[in-house]
Amino acid sequence: MTWLRSLLYTTLLFLSVPVHATGVLLLSPFGHRAYYPVAVNWARVNLWLLRKICRLDFVVEGLENVPAEPCILYWKHESVFETMAGALVLPPQTWVVKRELMWLPFFGWGLALLKPIAINRAAGRTAVKQVISQGQERLRDGLCVVIYPEGTRVLPGRERRFGVSGAALAKAAGVPILPVAHNAGDYWPRRSFLKRPGTIRVVIGPPVHPDELSTDEITTRGREWILATMDRISPHRPSRRPAA
Repeated sequence: MTWLRSLLYTTLLFLSVPVHATGVLLLSPFGHRAYYPVAVNWARVNLWLLRKICRLDFVVEGLENVPAEPCILYWKHESVFETMAGALVLPPQTWVVKRELMWLPFFGWGLALLKPIAINRAAGRTAVKQVISQGQERLRDGLCVVIYPEGTRVLPGRERRFGVSGAALAKAAGVPILPVAHNAGDYWPRRSFLKRPGTIRVVIGPPVHPDELSTDEITTRGREWILATMDRISPHRPSRRPAA
């Protein structure tokens, strides 16, 4: 039954992309405020379908920690889920993404209008400079910037080195990093077709302010809070080890 539910959900998820991407494209002449809600609705619809079809729901803790001004959203990255949940429950935002996503039909076309920071992950320092430059522009435009510090989705219990771009942007822009942990990987892990029933916990941590901290210290504080929270909300995971 889980397999059939997952198949139905995945089919509807893929069908929802061209529908909402077309809506974004049609509303593009009217500006970001007109078409951004279409992207949010894509998240709302698919999370509703996830709950109804796969019996996979979520709860959010720590919304009181969200600053009034735009910030950097520092997400643990394990699933497709956090892309949807972040857009739905947190302030207007854009994302640091790999540039290859821009080339996808419909999805990439719609994403390109949402002001992403599309980087070449192999570019090293050049990519960090791009995140700092374009990230400051997005923050001035009133958008939060979503950064997945591990750079890619990882399996539960796996850990990759946290990159410095989030901390570097925080220092340059003078805005806090808001760490977000969740256990979606326990139910809908990376590259997995199955979505297991249950309730995902999303926990928003206290902001890490860049004042008087080095980029390494900012990164370390965000990383330690995320990993400690992951241990708390997913106590039965395997011991942390580097991702392959």
